[in-house]
Amino acid sequence: MEVLPDNFNNALASDRKDRFRQQIEFILEVDKLKNVLRKTILMDRSRRENSSEHSWHIALMVLILSEYAKDSEVDMFRVMKILLVHDLIEIDAGDTYCYDDQGRKDQSQREKIAADRIFNLLPADQAAALRELWDEFEDRKTPESKFANAMDRFQPFLHNYFTEGQIWQENSIKSAQVKSRMQPMDDGASILWDYVSSLIADGVKKGYLTE
Repeated sequence: MEVLPDNFNNALASDRKDRFRQQIEFILEVDKLKNVLRKTILMDRSRRENSSEHSWHIALMVLILSEYAKDSEVDMFRVMKILLVHDLIEIDAGDTYCYDDQGRKDQSQREKIAADRIFNLLPADQAAALRELWDEFEDRKTPESKFANAMDRFQPFLHNYFTEGQIWQENSIKSAQVKSRMQPMDDGASILWDYVSSLIADGVKKGYLTE
């Protein structure tokens, strides 16, 4: 489907018009993220969360929890940008459950192929900028990516704990697996990692998790 109708105002120069077309096509394409379902369930347990909801939630969490970043100089606007693009590759690659050892074997390859296609729908400069944000998240080397990764882990953990471990129990997840998954939070937000550690212990005590 052509996104620019014949009667579109010609105020844009021809080269700018093509850029605008690519940008609109990208915006329409990423709407597909709303159809990617995650293992995480909503707090009211009514349904599974989709990946666009996850991305919105963690970007908002940055706004609320920025004071707990391990590095006080973290660029929070960049963290938000990282989190808004980090799961776009799931349009092609799907969401890989963090405790699915089989699915994780080819996850990196699937996601890199998806990143090549999806980000390159944009004009070259914007494609490079978004790909840089995605690569930064994956590499987990900068203070911004470390805090972004902490938020990415923290949000589904809260859903799991405050739904009394329903998804953990359905998938026979052990406390050691959760600790291993959540421990990198310490690199980006030590206080939040301490909070998570206490909730893991409490979850075992309440029967949400088994040891």
